[in-house]
Amino acid sequence: MKEEAPASVDDINTRIAKRVRVLRTMRSETLDSLASKCGVSRSMISLIERAEASPTAVILEKLAAGLGVSMASLFGPGDTEEERQPLVRRAAQSIWKDPESGYLRRNLSPPNWPTPIQLVEVHFPAKARVAYESSARRPALEQQIWVLQGQIEVTLGDQHHLLRSGDCLALRLDRPLVYSNPFSQAATYIVAICDEALSQWVKGPMK
Repeated sequence: MKEEAPASVDDINTRIAKRVRVLRTMRSETLDSLASKCGVSRSMISLIERAEASPTAVILEKLAAGLGVSMASLFGPGDTEEERQPLVRRAAQSIWKDPESGYLRRNLSPPNWPTPIQLVEVHFPAKARVAYESSARRPALEQQIWVLQGQIEVTLGDQHHLLRSGDCLALRLDRPLVYSNPFSQAATYIVAICDEALSQWVKGPMK
């Protein structure tokens, strides 16, 4: 059987657009109220919802915080009625590149599967840095970072960690979070995210 190709940049932006629009509607948020809540301008949210902008990771994290979900959930299908499958092949996993830092994130978990667990693989370029203005969410977001190759630095609030290959760090996302790779080689790591909002997003019997 022929494997499916990864989604294109346009496909990813369309997926993000649909997901943000549906989540905003589910939470009875207007463009203005969401803009006020997350610190992203109304015009930028409107562009994202029309798939006319390529938002950075920092902007997506702000949107996710305003919507009460993890950033990973913004890359899933926008339609809860899409067929759920417990298996997604490597070639069909969606890949997204942050236009600002150049980091690549691959969604490893089967899309639309009703679980609070999401796995993401990140290729982090040398000298890259991403700073998230994370704030407390309810329910709280928990994640663990497992470095497969290279080294990265992770700063949560005033706690600084140097992670080398094989190291695993558990985090509760309730303070500003900074990922950086000040080294000369790229790093690869896995992020495991526990997001209760994901299991609430997909309900009903399996198809």
